[in-house]
Amino acid sequence: MHDLIIRGGTVVDGTGRPPFTGDVAIDGDRITEIGQVSGAAREVLDADGLLVAPGWVDIHTHYDGQACWDPLLTPSFWHGVTSVVMGNCGVGFAPVREERREWLIELMENVEDIPARSLKAGMDWQWESFGGYLEALAAMPRAVDVGAMLGHCALRTYVMDERGARNEAASAEELEAMARIVGEAMAAGALGFSTSRTLIHVTPEGVPIPGTFAAYEELAALGHAVKRSGVGVLEVIPAGIEGIGEEVNRNDLALCKRLAADTGCPLTYLVTQTARFPDLWRESFRIAEEARIQGVALRPQISPRPVGMLFSFESENPFARFPSFQALQDLPRPERAARLRDPAVKKRILEDHNPNPTDWSRTFERPWRLTYPLGTTPNYAPDPSTNVRASAERLGKSPAEVGYDLMLENDAQAFLMFTAAGYAEGNLDAVREMLTHPLSLLGGSDGGAHCRLICDASVPTFMLTHWARDEVENRLPLEWVVRKQTSDTARFFGLVDRGELSPGKKADLNLIDLAHLAIHTPELTCDLPAQGQRLIQRAEGYVATIVSGQVIQRNGEDTGARPGAVIRARGGGSS
Repeated sequence: MHDLIIRGGTVVDGTGRPPFTGDVAIDGDRITEIGQVSGAAREVLDADGLLVAPGWVDIHTHYDGQACWDPLLTPSFWHGVTSVVMGNCGVGFAPVREERREWLIELMENVEDIPARSLKAGMDWQWESFGGYLEALAAMPRAVDVGAMLGHCALRTYVMDERGARNEAASAEELEAMARIVGEAMAAGALGFSTSRTLIHVTPEGVPIPGTFAAYEELAALGHAVKRSGVGVLEVIPAGIEGIGEEVNRNDLALCKRLAADTGCPLTYLVTQTARFPDLWRESFRIAEEARIQGVALRPQISPRPVGMLFSFESENPFARFPSFQALQDLPRPERAARLRDPAVKKRILEDHNPNPTDWSRTFERPWRLTYPLGTTPNYAPDPSTNVRASAERLGKSPAEVGYDLMLENDAQAFLMFTAAGYAEGNLDAVREMLTHPLSLLGGSDGGAHCRLICDASVPTFMLTHWARDEVENRLPLEWVVRKQTSDTARFFGLVDRGELSPGKKADLNLIDLAHLAIHTPELTCDLPAQGQRLIQRAEGYVATIVSGQVIQRNGEDTGARPGAVIRARGGGSS
């Protein structure tokens, strides 16, 4: 007798093979049979009319702190994600000395917009080493599997303290110490090593984060330490990610290619389309193609939809730093909404300015050509004629006033989407071209990060609703879309036990009502520790999600099952 049989579903197995109607038998935490399964089971799930697919493997998240207190890892939990990789962008919380804990928290808040007060309240710091961090995670019951890379920031400050934080050059002894710790982390189960070279990642003091200017010798020493472990990957956030110019982009990509070639480690780096240089991404892919010909594993990591910064009067918006707007911040929501509708208050805010602009806040000073109403049913591929600037021209108003009025809708809780990347030409043509490139790697959801500004943890659901179902002229095959976020992402990290529905593989699955699959409107909540704020976004259409043979959610509701584990690179398994 099987433990569980999923009967009569449309199986999309993650390999890229066409869908077929069949059953899936599960015993313990493994798939044991697929096809026409005879016999009985302790539990049978009727999947007639449903897709049966592997659980999504999201390789770019920032749940490093949230994983210490949240067994579900929402919002990813609501979007069919069964395995997450943390430690991206060079940031994380291990190794760490006691005196550096708060500093790492504040750095994470500044880089990834995770409230420091929530991290302080939610993390118990039962570790110093990276291996100790994984053990602390393993001791906590959880619904989904979590794995982590070792981040350069924590490593550098652990070994070099203030000198590392200031990006000073590492001595030979310090390089040796860092390489040794990388080796220890890999032996403990780290999935790889990540670093960031972009100037938009800064400390609270405005200094680029540790490792931003690390010499090639340092990166190579750490990469070789990963390679010696026999497993693991490298991730680089290049300086050119913000679209600051061809020379910078080319230099960093050359560095990535050299690092992957010299170390022999698979390497992934983020690529986006920016408004300033809308075709620069092609250079990134050209270098990856050159590397492939030379036998070097270089994978551009991309998002399947615009990187959407969400403006609202409840969270971030272009007026948020104006003194006239900040004067309303502590008012109860109904009173604040009423004041915002007052013509005199509106006039005051529209005439105000930010007295202390920074490079980050300047991003929002004139966002209107790339900003759209998100809508009550989120629209991530809006008509370019509906951007705020175009609407303002039709109405004979200033873009700022139109943006203000749009955010007043829905009782002053409406969202605008600032398409910071991936929508420079008012369409998803470039994104589709990147997405379908054989070397691209799906990532960039940033689950757990940018709590009051970005809510892209729903991108796995967008892959199905937009690219496999709703898109008319540029629809992508369902089996291809499923493979892109299951076996493709899992295999890059060497996770050979998941991402595919076949006998012997880990029983991580989604049962999906594709016809009714939908992404809900984001909501601003205060459900983080210490009442920290964040945007969340639910979905409907996930009839069930299964991890290691146990149903963890039914129709979006937690079942209480906690089969999740820590993913360790050794053999691609979990513990």
